[in-house]
Amino acid sequence: MSFILIPRFNMMTLTMLMEPMRIANYLAPHKLYDWDFRAAAEGQIQASNGLSVTCCSFDQDGLPSPDIIMVCGSWGAEHLDDPRLSRWLRKNLRNKVTMVAIELGIYAFARAGLLSDGKVTTHWSMMAGLAEAFPHLAVTEQLYTIDGPIMTCAGGTAGLDIMLNIVGRQNGDQLAAEIANQVMHHPRRPPEGMQRYATGGKHDDVHQDVRAAMTLLEARIEEPTPVPRVCREIGVSQRKLERLFKRDIGCTIVQYSKLLRLQYARVLLSSTRMSIREVSAACGFNSLSYFSQSFMQAFGKKPSEYRQAWPETDAEPSWPGTVYAFLQTTGKKPSKRVRRH
Repeated sequence: MSFILIPRFNMMTLTMLMEPMRIANYLAPHKLYDWDFRAAAEGQIQASNGLSVTCCSFDQDGLPSPDIIMVCGSWGAEHLDDPRLSRWLRKNLRNKVTMVAIELGIYAFARAGLLSDGKVTTHWSMMAGLAEAFPHLAVTEQLYTIDGPIMTCAGGTAGLDIMLNIVGRQNGDQLAAEIANQVMHHPRRPPEGMQRYATGGKHDDVHQDVRAAMTLLEARIEEPTPVPRVCREIGVSQRKLERLFKRDIGCTIVQYSKLLRLQYARVLLSSTRMSIREVSAACGFNSLSYFSQSFMQAFGKKPSEYRQAWPETDAEPSWPGTVYAFLQTTGKKPSKRVRRH
């Protein structure tokens, strides 16, 4: 197996992909897996956490032909356009090599023309940009997808799930189950498993009506639904829904909707070539000046300054503008929900 590392890749994801193979070698009576690290050029490739991995060039002479290629990309990988890598990936696909795109490594697959009209996935926070850049793709929010020799994975802990699937298919489900036991990963999640535990990232105590409203708002970012209509569609009074939002989330439904649309705008700005006016309209803002003002308040930058989610001049990434950040800056916190037995 060969890992193709794009600078600023996610080290946690890489570990999740490697460890099942290491444990398989530990548990099996003989060695089952070997892997190497490759990149566009030989040398040290730095992950987003500052650690580096020594890589050889992906097409260096004398290297063994991989049976599986995993392209690992995160911050900035959506802008990668490497014709040499594209040719190499296409050549290996023709040679029946299994190809796996991890997180934003999917952009390398898309630009190489490896993806069909089947389902694909990436990290949920970047799905909007991928769908906008490649509208022919059926971008789906799930842990990973399998389309013949092509797999796409959301990254993070989903890396463990896709590797357990690969190990199970190659060496039997018993070995995959024993690896899962070793790392205490239960249950083993299927491809269709959820990336997010809940929209908004909240816990079990969030009321079902709040969850329903969050899901509805997220599905209609381009045409925001007025609160009274949201209430009618989910069958709850506006007064009750407002109270539940303040109790469980810590902000109003209108504030949450605005933050959601601004988060969406940030992804479009950093991962597409849409103009600021186009992004504003795509996120349901009727006024460009209001959009710019709201964006500045949420992220501390003008929309024109957010073309790179992690600028080259910054030592580490920052992703402000979450519900958590909003609550911290406003001093608001969700009320504690009292459990009744």
